Amino acid sequence: MDQLLSRFLHYLSFHTRSNPNNPLCPSSPGQRQFAQALQGELHAMGLSQVILDDNGYLTACLPGNQPSAPAIGLIAHLDTADYEAERVNPQLIEQYQGGDICLGKGDEVLSIREHPCLRHYLGQDLITTDGTTLLGADDKAGIAEIITAVARLQAEPTLPRGDLWLGFTPDEEIGRGADRFPLDRFPARWAYTVDGGELGELEYENFNAASATVRITGNNVHPGTAKGSMINSQTLAARFHAAMPAEQTPEATDGYQGFFHLAQMQGSVEQSELHYLIRDFDDEGFAARKALLAERVAALQADAAGARIELAIRDSYRNMKRQIAPHMHIIALAEAAMVAVGVTPRIKPIRGGTDGARLSFMGLPCPNIFTGGHNFHGKHEFIPLQSMEKAVQTLVALVHLSAQYQE
Repeated sequence: MDQLLSRFLHYLSFHTRSNPNNPLCPSSPGQRQFAQALQGELHAMGLSQVILDDNGYLTACLPGNQPSAPAIGLIAHLDTADYEAERVNPQLIEQYQGGDICLGKGDEVLSIREHPCLRHYLGQDLITTDGTTLLGADDKAGIAEIITAVARLQAEPTLPRGDLWLGFTPDEEIGRGADRFPLDRFPARWAYTVDGGELGELEYENFNAASATVRITGNNVHPGTAKGSMINSQTLAARFHAAMPAEQTPEATDGYQGFFHLAQMQGSVEQSELHYLIRDFDDEGFAARKALLAERVAALQADAAGARIELAIRDSYRNMKRQIAPHMHIIALAEAAMVAVGVTPRIKPIRGGTDGARLSFMGLPCPNIFTGGHNFHGKHEFIPLQSMEKAVQTLVALVHLSAQYQE
């Protein structure tokens, strides 16, 4: 595991937070720098067709030794989420003995009361933050696991495998990871994003997703003479959100339950905007949520005739289940690979999105496999090294099992 650990810690040194306000691809210079470093590493390992394009997408191939075996792909993303990600200073807690973990100088604590999953990792080696940044295991753990798996496959050249294609994408965290994915140079029959959570997770369902903006234009008048003429858009915005179903929010739902999420709001007396995320696994439920939002906008408009209330909805991604369902052998292969290395598969829906969802609708069926991490996107993020090792073993087994698949 030393090679896996050193590789992962090295990757964490790259500052790759994506920038939603930059239209360029990749959206931050650190992603390209990281991709260039990986490009050099893949060349040094002797992989073929190593290409880093102008958009920051890095692809490569580990040639197979079974010409009749299907080519498969492994994909992970270069960027980290919208949280402090510069100067990541990871801590290695060797043979964790239980209790709270002080992060850095102890200003932040990884509390076992708040994170009871820690109890599953007694005696294991945990990699944590120092309490000031995220860790970046999402998805540098996935990249480290993929490349370590490739190194182990190279060390076992006689074991059967088909061509293995690798893809490392920019800007997944801001929803653009599949925008310019080079399918023309990625001839895999199917692929897996290595971008999941804790040990054993296997996901082939995700939310249908849309974003919605409610824009309210009122009328700003001097408050001293405002009676009968001021229309405070902020008051209307507050009324609008208060009328939304409180039981259908992220903090009140789990499993297959969808939600409305007020992600951002800003405004003045004259104009206010509310930005919602709409999520639902079911197509009919998804349509019903968008219809409900439109009904609420119409109701507020009828009640506030002097204001102008507008709604804009943009679909983001769809549930990949419908694209995976005709290819359930790729789920069975992933399950079998986990079992082969002593991991219990845990099939669950993704309460979010993934590059794999969009790639599946682009013609590349692409479910999601665990990396082993917890508490992504924040200062309490951590990952057990032993879970990362199991991810590597799973990927190696998956490549060998896929080589034996026949239609």
